[in-house]
Amino acid sequence: MIHPQDYFDLSDEIAYSLFTDSKYVWDALSKIDYHIERLAGKEKTILGELMPGVFLGKGPLYIADGARIEPGAFVDGPAFIGPGAIVRHGAYIRGKVILLSGSVLGHASEAKNCILLPNARAPHFAYVGDSILGHRVNLGAGTKLSNVAIVSMKDLVSGQRTTIKVRIDGSEYDTGLEKLGAILGDDVQTGCNAVLNPACFVGPRTLIYPNLSLRKGFYPADSIIKLNQEVSVVNRV
Repeated sequence: MIHPQDYFDLSDEIAYSLFTDSKYVWDALSKIDYHIERLAGKEKTILGELMPGVFLGKGPLYIADGARIEPGAFVDGPAFIGPGAIVRHGAYIRGKVILLSGSVLGHASEAKNCILLPNARAPHFAYVGDSILGHRVNLGAGTKLSNVAIVSMKDLVSGQRTTIKVRIDGSEYDTGLEKLGAILGDDVQTGCNAVLNPACFVGPRTLIYPNLSLRKGFYPADSIIKLNQEVSVVNRV
């Protein structure tokens, strides 16, 4: 479960093009700049709807015909926003973001260095950093895709962090990335306020229950990841 086709339907032409030169599924994250320039060039191209009160940064942007950016959103480039994609009120695109057709970045949600494949949705109060969301992924309100381990520190001389390693199917892989959020396969859903710790790999169609803090590692397709907790109700008197 280390290859793009293990997680995503790549029959969509643009989605396929994002992974053609990727040996491992996480390789696409280090090539987002290249793909945005390939798809959109180095300038601002605004074909979609910018509602009053939208803020655009200085970086290159491509906003396709049929896309909509709502009031109060801040969109900084480089970014590619595909047909029918929606950036809702108060959202923040912090550069190196690809939103493909029909995807949604919602109210008070932040995205940086990430890819949302067609119809993926982060609709409410989400953080999506250094992550890939497959087709029709839906993040419940308040979902956070954490991308830096709490113990990760920059080297005092080089200013670099150690790269993130992950164990999948008994083998350890060095991703070569200093930051890595989550790779969510097609049709994955998270419940409200789920937190996915850095380097979570979740196979297609898996459900992640609300309020769960998911540990680093690989989780297979067609699973339900449950939070088991005991709740006590006692008399106030």
